[in-house]
Amino acid sequence: MTATQPAPLTARELTVRGVLLGGAITLVFTAANVYLGLKVGLTFATAIPAAVISMAVLRNFANHSIVENNIVQTVASAAGTLSAIIFVLPGLVMVGWWSGFPYWTTVAVCAVGGILGVMYSIPLRRALVTGSDLPYPEGVAAAEVLKVGDSSRGTHESRAGLRAITTGALAAAGFALLANVKVWASEIALYFRAGPGATMFGGSLSLALIGVGHLVGVSVGMAMLVGLVISFGILLPVRTIGDLAAGLPLADVVDDVFVHQVRFIGAGAIAVAAIWTLIKILRPIVRGVTEALASARTRKAGGLVDVTERDIPFPIVSGSVVVMLVPIAFLLEGFVHGTVLGGHSFGIIAASLAFIFVIGLVIAAICGYMAGLIGSSNSPISGVGILVVLIAAVLIKLVFGPAESDQSTALVAFTLFAAAITFGVATISNDNLQDLKTGQLVGATPWKQQVALVIGVLFGSAVIPPVLELMHSAFGFMGTPGAGPEALAAPQAALISSLADGVFGASLDWGLLGLGAAIGVGIIVVDELLALRASERNWRLPPLAVGMGMYLPMSLTLIIPIGAFLGLAYNRWADRSADPERRKRLGVLLATGMIVGESLWGVVFAGIVAGTGSDSPLAVSFLDTGDVGQVIGIVAFTALVGWLYWRVRRMGSGDDQAARNEPR
Repeated sequence: MTATQPAPLTARELTVRGVLLGGAITLVFTAANVYLGLKVGLTFATAIPAAVISMAVLRNFANHSIVENNIVQTVASAAGTLSAIIFVLPGLVMVGWWSGFPYWTTVAVCAVGGILGVMYSIPLRRALVTGSDLPYPEGVAAAEVLKVGDSSRGTHESRAGLRAITTGALAAAGFALLANVKVWASEIALYFRAGPGATMFGGSLSLALIGVGHLVGVSVGMAMLVGLVISFGILLPVRTIGDLAAGLPLADVVDDVFVHQVRFIGAGAIAVAAIWTLIKILRPIVRGVTEALASARTRKAGGLVDVTERDIPFPIVSGSVVVMLVPIAFLLEGFVHGTVLGGHSFGIIAASLAFIFVIGLVIAAICGYMAGLIGSSNSPISGVGILVVLIAAVLIKLVFGPAESDQSTALVAFTLFAAAITFGVATISNDNLQDLKTGQLVGATPWKQQVALVIGVLFGSAVIPPVLELMHSAFGFMGTPGAGPEALAAPQAALISSLADGVFGASLDWGLLGLGAAIGVGIIVVDELLALRASERNWRLPPLAVGMGMYLPMSLTLIIPIGAFLGLAYNRWADRSADPERRKRLGVLLATGMIVGESLWGVVFAGIVAGTGSDSPLAVSFLDTGDVGQVIGIVAFTALVGWLYWRVRRMGSGDDQAARNEPR
């Protein structure tokens, strides 16, 4: 079967067992993504590991097919991607509007935004998937995994891939478990003076971050490292000058300046980078949509359309978009009912509906295009979210007019709520076109995939609220009342809620955002100059990744470039081998396993914390050795990472005796 040849007509595709298996995988990967997103502000794509697991399971059933495996990964990837909505929703707790996450309201927000994302991205399929030369790295990789799994050597490779994921997951979970027991430290941190100012150096001993670095690649890793140097090597030492004289602990001064000043500068850089991205892709998006509509008219006139080109009919798509605006209106009205906004809600609800309808379509195009360029994992969804919240806040403030202090707080919450729905559109459109690219390459039927995407959205919408509630009750979020030392950073949600609060409270330091915007412009210029000279993608400096490096804490970003360079070294080794693509896929699966293992352990640990009421329920006091524990942790972490890459190289080289001797 060629890359774009449709599957045989007898092949089973959208099956009950495939949907149920996709739902089961959803439960695991969505929980993992929620935890990782709240901890470090990053999520991972679930399509490839879901495809591997699907092949390992469905091969035990009769009449399984490549397109049925594709449906499984489509369901699971949609739900896993929807978990990025946690970049906004926790802000409602952080501003004190919610005390938890009401289940049905949260389900509805996730579902309506996600379904809108599916519908908005359907008309873009011809423009951005079949009618463009965008690389879609993760979509192509997932297709290759599915095609290999469907070949004569697929059983062995699917087992090897599952073993790579399992090895990485067990290692990451075990390391995190022993850190919770206090056998070694989970993080290193050192605060020090830098001339008349101060800064810090540190990193989280996290295998998940190594995995993230491997997946995002050296270009993004280097860009994040540049952002980290800008924030911690330049901005922090400069902006802490004069603050040290108050006699406060050095760590408190550095942390305060970073949270309230440096991170807003990073937000300005991200906003400019997002606008630049929109400008660059606007013309091809318009051209692509025009071509897609022309193709739809040809089909309506009776022209023959191949099965691999059949989308959900446009009348159903447009009708669904209009219908979805009705529950959104009820959600917005229910949110303000009984509050200080109750008597002044018509204007802001109407403006929010228009905002969701129009901006949702724009960001669907932006996010789909970005996913095609750099993949769903690398796509800077959070940067788009920041821009969306700023636009929404300014629009709602203009429509509402002058507000009293209690109304301003309510308007901040309302803005976050409306932005969360719009953000659901962004997350799913970012994933949808990637999945449709995979389907195109394996001969799937687009409308069946699109139905599977809607099902995946519903699965994810049901799973996200209880996991969010568990994270909130077990850890809390940094900056909220009662948050303990293990509180989750939820960096995007904290930043987004601060931006909205600054707009309505007139306390937003636009100078910090302006400085960040100026830095962002400089980064864009450098990146464009590199584009003129670069012969490889590795020499680029993605502006949004630089912004991420500027506003995330060093403890969360320092390890990612290390993982990126490890991934680069591993891939160069793979390129010298007889079967480089297979070995690279094993490296990707190992990295994914590290993320999944640590993230799932985080979910389990959250349950233990919630059940015991203790922030450190597994800690053994006599093992907590302070600085010595940091040294032990560094040594153990380094040794374990080295062993994992040595192990996966053996798998890739065929030297693993168990893999060679297993039945085929």
